[in-house]
Amino acid sequence: MTSPPRQLILLAMPSIHAGAWRYPGAQPDFQSSFEHMKWFAQTLEQGRFDGLFLPDSLAIRAAPVDALMRGHSVSTLDPLTLLPALAAVTRHIGLIATASTTYNEPYMLARRLATLDLISGGRAGWNLVTSSNPNEAANFGAEQHMAHADRYLRAREFCDVMNGLWESWDEDAFCKDAKSGVYFDPKKMHVLDHRGPHFSVRGPLNVARPVQGRPVIVQAGASEAGRQIAAETAEVVFTYQTDLASAQAFYADMQCRVALAQRTDRLKIIPAVFVVLGKSVSQAQEKRALLDQLVDDQSSLATLSIALGHDISQYDRDGPLPEIPASNASKSGQDRVIALARREDLSILALARRVCGYQGLEMVGTASMVADQMQQWLDNAAADGFNVMFSHLPGGVTEFVEQVVPELQRRKVLRGNYAVSTFRENLGLEKPLPGYSRHRAS
Repeated sequence: MTSPPRQLILLAMPSIHAGAWRYPGAQPDFQSSFEHMKWFAQTLEQGRFDGLFLPDSLAIRAAPVDALMRGHSVSTLDPLTLLPALAAVTRHIGLIATASTTYNEPYMLARRLATLDLISGGRAGWNLVTSSNPNEAANFGAEQHMAHADRYLRAREFCDVMNGLWESWDEDAFCKDAKSGVYFDPKKMHVLDHRGPHFSVRGPLNVARPVQGRPVIVQAGASEAGRQIAAETAEVVFTYQTDLASAQAFYADMQCRVALAQRTDRLKIIPAVFVVLGKSVSQAQEKRALLDQLVDDQSSLATLSIALGHDISQYDRDGPLPEIPASNASKSGQDRVIALARREDLSILALARRVCGYQGLEMVGTASMVADQMQQWLDNAAADGFNVMFSHLPGGVTEFVEQVVPELQRRKVLRGNYAVSTFRENLGLEKPLPGYSRHRAS
C-alpha cells in the first residue's frame, strides 16, 4: 500500500523585487494599504496557503536619498499592528510577525504575540530576527549596532524568556467562578523570575496562555550562529537556496542539528522562491526581464552596498567585485551575494541588478513547470514547502492562486480545504505540552 504524498507548506510574503511597484497593473501603495493587505490575506486563504509572512525593519536603510526615493520598501505597516486587524477578516491563514530580539523587550513582545494568538484563534507566528540593519541602533538610543555574536547571545536568552512567559498560566487556570468569587487558581499560575546576562523578567504574563501553547517560532538566519539558534529554538526555518543540491545539504544539516540539540521534533524547512508566471516560458521570461528594467541602476548599486554591508561606490561598476571585508550586518546575506558574484563572474553593476531584483531561488515559467519544481524539492528532501514571493501585486498572487494552486491540488500535494483550526496544526507541528520551557531548562 503506497503512502499518501507529502503535503506542501505554502507561505507568502509581499513582493520584494524593487521593480514590482512599477509593473503594469501593480498597486504602488500595496504594502502600506490596509485594504490591499486585507485582500492579499483573503486571497491567500482562498488559495489554501498556510501562512502570511510579514518582514520588517525598524529603520530605513542607509542610502542616498535619490536612491531611496525610487524604492517601495521605505513605507510599510507595522506587522504587530496589521496582523491583529487581518485576524478579524480571515479564518484559517497563519499570521507571522517579524520582530527583533535586539530592539525589543521580551515581556512586551510575549504579551503582544500571545494576544495575537488569542484573538486569531491560534494562528500567530513569530519570525525571530536579530536586526541585520545597523541603522536601527540610532533609533533606540545606541551609538553602535550590537556585534553579530552578541546579538545572537541576546536572542537565545530572549527566546527562553518568551517561552517561559507564555507558560505563565495553565490552560485551565482561569476558573472564573462567580459564585465563589474566585477568578483564577493560584496553583496554576507560574512566576518566571528570570535573571540572566541580558534580561531580568519576573512575570507572570498578564495575558492568558496562547491557544497554540506558544506562537509558532520561525527563524531565518543562515550563518553558523543563525543555524544553531534555529536548531535550538525554531519550528520553521526560512532559507535562501538557489539549487536542489545546496537545498538538500541545508535541509540535512538543520535536521542533524535538531537531533544534536536533543529535540524529538523536526524543523519545517521553507526556502524563499520568487515566482513569475506566464502562459509560456518565453512570456514568463519577458515579464521577468521587464521587472528588472524597471529598477534604477543607482538604486540597485545602493541596494548592493546595503546587502554587502560595505560602500561599493568607490569601485568601477563595470569591473569585478573586489574582496569585501566582513560586515556587522547579515553575514549569511553578505556571503550569499559574494558567492553569486564569484559563481557567475558578474560585474558590480550586473550583480547590483540581480540583488535588487532577487538573488535566491526563482521559478519562471508556466504553472505546470512551477508545480513540477515545487514537487521535486518536496519529494527529494530539499524543502517542506515554500515562502512564495510574487512578481507583482495584485496580479502575481491572483495568477498563482488561479493557475498553480489547482495544479498542486490535482497532484494531491496541497490541501483542498483546511481541516484543522490552528496554524501549528496546519503545519503539522505538535502543540507544546504544559511545562515545556521548564522541562527544556532542567
